[in-house]
Amino acid sequence: MNDFVQRLPFALSGIDRDDLGRKSADGLLENPGTRILVQRRDTALVAPRGGGLALDLRENKNLPSYRDPIYLGKLVEPRENPDGRVDETGTPIVAVAIEDFEASQLEPEADRWPMLNESGLQLDRTDASLYAEALAIRNFHRNHQHSPLTGERLAMEHGGWVVRPEDGGQPVFPRVDPAIIIGVVDKDDRILLGANVNWKPKRYSTFAGFVEPGESFEQAATREVMEEAGARIVNHRYLGSQPWPFPASVMIGFLGELDPEQDPATVRPDNEEIAEVRWFTREEIRENIDLLPPRISISRAIIEEWYGGPLD
Repeated sequence: MNDFVQRLPFALSGIDRDDLGRKSADGLLENPGTRILVQRRDTALVAPRGGGLALDLRENKNLPSYRDPIYLGKLVEPRENPDGRVDETGTPIVAVAIEDFEASQLEPEADRWPMLNESGLQLDRTDASLYAEALAIRNFHRNHQHSPLTGERLAMEHGGWVVRPEDGGQPVFPRVDPAIIIGVVDKDDRILLGANVNWKPKRYSTFAGFVEPGESFEQAATREVMEEAGARIVNHRYLGSQPWPFPASVMIGFLGELDPEQDPATVRPDNEEIAEVRWFTREEIRENIDLLPPRISISRAIIEEWYGGPLD
């Protein structure tokens, strides 16, 4: 595993997704050894004082009836809980959803219900991966309540990883939308960043976009940078990927070089999606850290890969 991926939130996991076990996952909620991740809309319950996900709620008398359980998998390494108890390797984890009023009864403190992009850096790799997985599959269910073929109501099966019309029919599986994200470097070793027209206050990031049908990742990277900044790139170097369940993406990260035949001064924003493009030296990056993407994003990791280390 390369150092770049090691630095990416959500990119590593301590979870065995246990595909074979999904067929018999219905009984897991009756298993006292099962740990439960509780979801409220786009949030999940965490332990007090940043202690990680609050998973040990099986005996909590305030927890409402379980609905829409999703089997996330089994631990592949022991996990220590905030109270010091250790969940051993093989412990099953199930995500359940509750309503707002139930969440307020279970835990009224708002800071115990952070969104993933708020808490991801404070969670260890196992908890961050569990949260990302639970959010992604829950988003899939929200967006696939009816069959795209027949309009029939869909019901969960296979531990939540398949939905199908209640009277049988064609199954629908979770989908992931691949998107490339790339940093562009010129012959003077400056990095090109762009400011999106919708970002207020203004900030700068690397260039990103969804992969189109019939397109490779490299082709998508070349097209996106040309469309958004008028830059021709060569020598794509793959760095790593990051799941991004907002709502259902995976980001494929690259560094590329500006074609040496192109004058860096000819790079221009498209003024539709990108309002401004700018070349940064390392010194200028240090001076403008507050304008960069947050540390939780792969864009920040790409910038730091070019920079040569963390920008704290």
